[in-house]
This record gives sequence, structure tokens and C-alpha cells, in this order.
Amino acid sequence: MSVADFTYEDVGATREPGFCPPGFHALHVRTRLGEGEEVFRRAAEAVLTWEMHRALGVGIDASADRAAADVDVTVTLAGFVKAPCRVVWTVEERRRAGWAYGTLTGHPECGEESFVVDRTGDGTVWLTVSAFSRPAKWYARAGGPATRQLQQAYARRCGTVLRGLATAGLKE
Repeated sequence: MSVADFTYEDVGATREPGFCPPGFHALHVRTRLGEGEEVFRRAAEAVLTWEMHRALGVGIDASADRAAADVDVTVTLAGFVKAPCRVVWTVEERRRAGWAYGTLTGHPECGEESFVVDRTGDGTVWLTVSAFSRPAKWYARAGGPATRQLQQAYARRCGTVLRGLATAGLKE
């Protein structure tokens, strides 16, 4: 992975909980998805295969069917805003799965975002969306606080959509 391709310096830093470089805005949204191994397995698969993002209604053009380091991903918002990214890390463990991507030239923001599903000791399954970012394009800067509110809403929507994907058809 060539760090020179990214639009920020702290590539991979979303692995460190709570890390936010100076001059960036932090985002941390945690959503309860349900309970049990099946919910975890379904949620992890939906995150790792872009299914959650596609179910959100965003366009995903990825160089692989599954998240892996160095996979290029272009997210298309509202049919015209293209946001080029590259996966910087992944995790697939017994109780934790997910990935993060970093912004490339042309992305409206500058920074990194992670999507991690974890199953706690009591069996509860969570999605955590963490990010640090700052505007890179004029229209992201012009949006100011509204841009950050949209990012918060997007992260909350990720949790809602993933909960539906992970629990569909399961008995309560």
C-alpha cells in the first residue's frame, strides 16, 4: 500500500479506538444489532461484502467482492458525488469483523472510516462506525456543521440497515 496515494497522513489509525488527528473531526456511532452467533455472522458478512453499503442505497464500485487491504472502492452518493477510497485494514476474528477505508484524491472529505461488527461476552452484537475527517472539496467545506450532521446520520443509518440485514427472518 502506497501511503502517498492517500489524502491524509495517519493511514490505518482508525484501528486505535478514539484516535483523531489534530484538525480533523471525530465520529463514533455504536448501534446494537441483536444477539447471538447467527446475527454476528450475518452482520459480519454483510459488512465485509459491501452488502450493507449497497442496502443503504449508495453505489459501490469495488476492485474485489470482499473487503481486503488495498482494495479500491468508489462510493457514489446521490448518483453523482464520487468518493474514491482504499481499504487500509480488515479484521476477521471469532467475535470481531470489519474494515476501514481511507480517502483518495477526488473524495469530498479527507480521512478514514471504519465499520466493525463485534460480539460482546454476553452475546450482544454491535456495529461501530468510527471516523476522522475534514472537508477536502469546497462543497464539503461550505456545508460546515451540516456536513458532519449528514455523516452522523449516515453512520446511524448503517446500523439500522445492518440490523435489518442481520436479523431478517430470525425468531426473537
